[in-house]
Amino acid sequence: MVEASPVAPGLPLEAYLEGAARRVESELVRVIEAGRRRGPDRLWRAIAHALLGGGKRLRPALAFATAEAFGAESGEGSLVVRFGAALEMIHGYSLVHDDLPCMDDDDLRRGRPTVHKAFDEATAVLAGDALQSLAFEHLLADPDPRAPALAALLSASATRMVEGQSLDLLAEEEPPGLDEVLDLQARKTGALLAAAVTGGAVAATGSDQGLAGVGLKLGLAFQIADDLLDLTATADDLGKRVRKDAGAGKATLPALLGPEEARRRAEGYCEEALRAFAGLGERAEMLSALARYVVARRK
Repeated sequence: MVEASPVAPGLPLEAYLEGAARRVESELVRVIEAGRRRGPDRLWRAIAHALLGGGKRLRPALAFATAEAFGAESGEGSLVVRFGAALEMIHGYSLVHDDLPCMDDDDLRRGRPTVHKAFDEATAVLAGDALQSLAFEHLLADPDPRAPALAALLSASATRMVEGQSLDLLAEEEPPGLDEVLDLQARKTGALLAAAVTGGAVAATGSDQGLAGVGLKLGLAFQIADDLLDLTATADDLGKRVRKDAGAGKATLPALLGPEEARRRAEGYCEEALRAFAGLGERAEMLSALARYVVARRK
């Protein structure tokens, strides 16, 4: 039985994000506990380290808010919560692999040692591999006829994300222009943010409701905000090393256009999304609040 979503009109954004995080984390804990019963223990401890180390859970929250905007429930036991957990597994796998020495070589994630530091590189690779396949196993275990469409959406988005990471690595050798940077970011970050929004619509209605482009704009706004935070925030704020993108010669909009113009573009992308969400009426109030948060967040 699906529990009703604990969302009430006028609920503060922080309370909404906390509620969304609790629901998706409960789902993730159940998956991890089932995995640990069959072992191997070290692998599942690494998976737990990757998945349960905190984080904003913004992608599931966007999926929940979109589903609610179309009149669906997003409480425990709902298809959209299962989809939100699968989103976090794909996102988690990408972070584990991105942190590896052969990629971004990060030692800190969300204020804790990265998986390859807490365990070892081989275990981190295996944990990421497992998370990728586990996302689809978990999603497709739901008998809802919309689950295969959500799995196809997530699969295509994950592929685009990997393409973006590949372009990001290539950009360190040959600096790209503006169009190439936007394409890179639309793949690496935008694809999974777009999947969150369109997945919420699919879970609620069986259709993406034409929101793929809107989600992509939010993804671009998110990445620009992230790049700006890398320049202005502290390691304590972000729970990870800062100013590493500039040091590595990463291709970002602030580097190409300057911080002020980059922020203006992020705000413009956000406004485009807000105009689209306004057409959904009052039920999209929280979805709009999350869109604003994408640009305004400070960590």
